[in-house]
Amino acid sequence: MDFGPMLQGMATVLEPQNLLYCLLGVVVGMLVGVLPGLGPTATIAILLPVIYGLDPVSAIILLAGIYYGAQYGGTITSVLLRLPGEASTVVTVFDGFAMTRQGRAGTALGISAIASFIGGTGAVILMSIVAPIIARFALDFGPPEYTILAIIGVVLVATMGNGSRLKALIAAVIGLVLATVGRDIFTGQTRFTFDILEVSDGIDFVVLAMGIFGVGEILYNLEESLTKPRSPISVSNVWPSRKDVREASGAIGRGSVIGFLLGILPGGGATLASLASYATEKKVAKDPSRFGRGAIQGVAAPEAANNAAATSSFIPMLTLGIPANAAMAVMLGALLIIGVKPGPTMMETNPELFWGVVNSMYIGNILLIILAIPLVGLFVRVLRIRATILAPITVLITLLGVYSVANSTFDILLVIIAGVLGYLMKKLGFEPGPLILAFVLGKILEDTLRQSLRLFDGNVAGFVTRPISGTLFALLVLVIVGPLIFAWIRRSLSSTKKEG
Repeated sequence: MDFGPMLQGMATVLEPQNLLYCLLGVVVGMLVGVLPGLGPTATIAILLPVIYGLDPVSAIILLAGIYYGAQYGGTITSVLLRLPGEASTVVTVFDGFAMTRQGRAGTALGISAIASFIGGTGAVILMSIVAPIIARFALDFGPPEYTILAIIGVVLVATMGNGSRLKALIAAVIGLVLATVGRDIFTGQTRFTFDILEVSDGIDFVVLAMGIFGVGEILYNLEESLTKPRSPISVSNVWPSRKDVREASGAIGRGSVIGFLLGILPGGGATLASLASYATEKKVAKDPSRFGRGAIQGVAAPEAANNAAATSSFIPMLTLGIPANAAMAVMLGALLIIGVKPGPTMMETNPELFWGVVNSMYIGNILLIILAIPLVGLFVRVLRIRATILAPITVLITLLGVYSVANSTFDILLVIIAGVLGYLMKKLGFEPGPLILAFVLGKILEDTLRQSLRLFDGNVAGFVTRPISGTLFALLVLVIVGPLIFAWIRRSLSSTKKEG
């Protein structure tokens, strides 16, 4: 491997103006992640006019910093307020917020910062070594492969619920149905819109997530605070103990690997990576019932995964010109605006840009953990505000964040409706997580499934005959049948011991 271009890229990053843009991007990204409703995609889109006067390397370093910096910023509100700003931080809510209610908010945010750093840095190292190989592998993926991958994700969603599997499955089905609302991209016909023009393009994720997790949780918590007084929340040291680090180390390692592999796949990304890593930890845990009740592995694994995925999602965009997610699509547009065309020849024609961006992520992750740990104390102070004061402020931030996405007053009405739905789900014992995650995966599933059926002329056997999709199908069968087989084996061994 020729290290010349890599060293040249590092020299480019260490130039004062590029270091400044890297720092600015990380800080802005964290602030964007903290603000509910304003994600990195919208921020990058807003900043497109600004990059016209910037050097291409400085511009992409700035935008990249915003993107991976926002991954941790979204964690802050997920842990403290149960408000995931991005789909990738939905999973962190389950155990992160539970740790907050146990008075361990500082520990949750501290371990998430460490997991984010390790996951992101590890992904950058792997990206530097195997980017061309992985890019060629990702190029072999077509609609059939994405279809099976999305189905695996939907099946794994059923394991997300902390209570009844049936209720988790019902919530997932509701999420899949909501994902079909809007215009059919193949026929142009509207579905389930009830002649409401504002939903003809579908329901926006931000609206649904902020309503169900934001407004719904606020309503539920306000009802609890009226029935019983809220005890003061004690915030411990943000630096995790050795015991916490030891318990989370395996989850961080597994989450980093899962996140890196899924991040390079268009349509998978940080959301599917955080979901898969969380489900994996529940499978390997000796006591899965701890998850959802403040298990530190439930915070460490998805945080490592979503940051690793955020990093590896740059691989297909930079080397193939294929955006892995909406943020990468906006970033691709930014590169085209400034006259840079990503693709297979980019590493040869623009080595300073490619390796400049890659090496800026090393610096950016170091800056992230340097800034994140000391600032955790400032964020956790929000927990000491009384619910009667915090609730209206949070609702206002949520509504403003939702409105800023499309400047639509109808979205405000939708977020209120989603909030009522989230409140009712909490009251009836339904976890909202499976609904949101199935909603995200549902859009991918429908589009790729129909594309695949057209490709196979309606013959579903095509999913099995293709090498990659056939392998993924076998994995899907294993995911479904595996737990049943293991349960049968345990019952058989248990009955054998009793008879003996």
